[in-house]
This record gives sequence, structure tokens and C-alpha cells, in this order.
Amino acid sequence: MGWNFKEEHLDLFMVPLGFLIMCIYHLYLLYKCLHCPEFTSIGFENHNKKAWVEKMLLIDTKDRGLAISVLNGLLSGSTSLCSISLVLCSLIGALLGNSSNNFFTGRFIFGDSSQSVNSIKYIAILAFFLLAFACFVQTTRHLIHASFLISMPNGDVPVHCIQKAVIRGSNFWNAGLRALYFATTLLLWIFGPIPMFVGSVSTVMILHFLDINKEPLIQYAPDKNTHGSHSLQKLAQKISGAFQHNGSPKESNIVSQNQTEHLVTTSNPVFTVSQNQ
Repeated sequence: MGWNFKEEHLDLFMVPLGFLIMCIYHLYLLYKCLHCPEFTSIGFENHNKKAWVEKMLLIDTKDRGLAISVLNGLLSGSTSLCSISLVLCSLIGALLGNSSNNFFTGRFIFGDSSQSVNSIKYIAILAFFLLAFACFVQTTRHLIHASFLISMPNGDVPVHCIQKAVIRGSNFWNAGLRALYFATTLLLWIFGPIPMFVGSVSTVMILHFLDINKEPLIQYAPDKNTHGSHSLQKLAQKISGAFQHNGSPKESNIVSQNQTEHLVTTSNPVFTVSQNQ
């Protein structure tokens, strides 16, 4: 007794194969991001974001409105995608509850169109949209935290804390986008296993082209004037402390203040002009 091929058997082969291709590619991308981030677009963007945070912290707190506006743009994007994911989850939940009257069942699909398979389709799509929703919520959370840290008045927040918040928000953003890519390929499964398989292969090919970085990492030069002024200010503080131990309080304070002003003004001409004005 031989095995008779039916169109319902396509779902048993093509759907798991397409899903496996997507999973293998993203595991490969995760390995590249962890071990060779400079060859991926995600690592390239994270490198630039770390340098952006360092440069923004060199500006006075009252002039960091540009940094806040950039973070607000990312926040608006994550909030929009979060809302879209939630709306699609509600729509799929409504279709799942009314799956008995599904328009796409029957002769319009080349594949298994039974009630149980349709329920599996909607549940899988719903799961990935919920995952995308959770990732975009975490993106909003970390970016809001970064906005609070970067606008701290005293400016004594360590750089790595703000970089960590920004990078985590970026990573959750990328994870949410990947969940939407999975959900999109599963949406094609509603029209049959063949569109789902073709969509998975096409998505992997496009993402492989977009995720590769062939440009070298940008080496940002440090701000020489800022580092020089900080070192001279530390030297002036040491000199003032030595005078306080050796001389009288009044004389030591006057001498240390004059030497501090002399060191800072001679090393930084911009400070001299602003002081004269």
C-alpha cells in the first residue's frame, strides 16, 4: 500500500522548513553580533551610538536639547510600532475567535485548511506580534531612562551607564523588528504553505544583504581641549592643596586661585575670551 500525496502534506514540510531557515539565519546573525560585531550593521550602529553618547556628554547640560530630541524621535518610532503590534494582536484575536467563518478556508488555499491548522496559524502569528509588542515596550523603557540620565544637571553620571541604556534600547528595537519579520512570514501562511516558504527564503536573502557591514568602524578622535583642561584643573587643585598645607589660609587661597586661573586661561584661549567678555 503506497503513500498517497495530498495537498495537506505541504504544511508538514514547507512550513517547518521555512521557519527553520529563518531561525538558522538569526542564530548565525546573533553569533556574528557577539563575536564579530564590526561585520554586522547592528554592531556598526551600536559603535556609532556609543560615540554619540560620549560626544553629547561633552556639551553642557543646558545645551543637550539636540540629544533629547534624537531620543524622542526613537521613542516616537518605538511607540508607534508598539501600538501597531497591539492593534494587530487584537485583530488576530478577533479572527481567531471567529475562525469558523474564515474567508480563506476551502478552495482558496493550496494546503491544509482544516480548523485545527487555522487555529495554529493564528496562534503563531499572535505570539510573534505579542513578542514584538513586548520588545518595543522595553525599547521605550530604556530610551526614557537614557533621556533622564543624559539630562542630569550635575553631569556626574558615568558614560557607560548612558551607553548601556541606549544600546539596550537599540537591541530591543532590533529584536522587535525581527519578531515582526517572523510574523510577516507567518501571515503568508494564511494563503498557504508555498507563499510562506517563498516569503521566508526571500526575507533571509534581503536581511542578509542588509545586515552585512563592509565599511570599517569609524574611529572618533577624542576632544583634546576638553581633556587638557580637565588635566590642568586637576593639577591646579593639587597645587592649591599643597599651598593650603604649607602657607597661611588667606595667602594660600589667593595664590592657588591666581595659579588656577593662569593655568586654565593659558591652556584654553576660549575660556579667556569668555571671561573677558
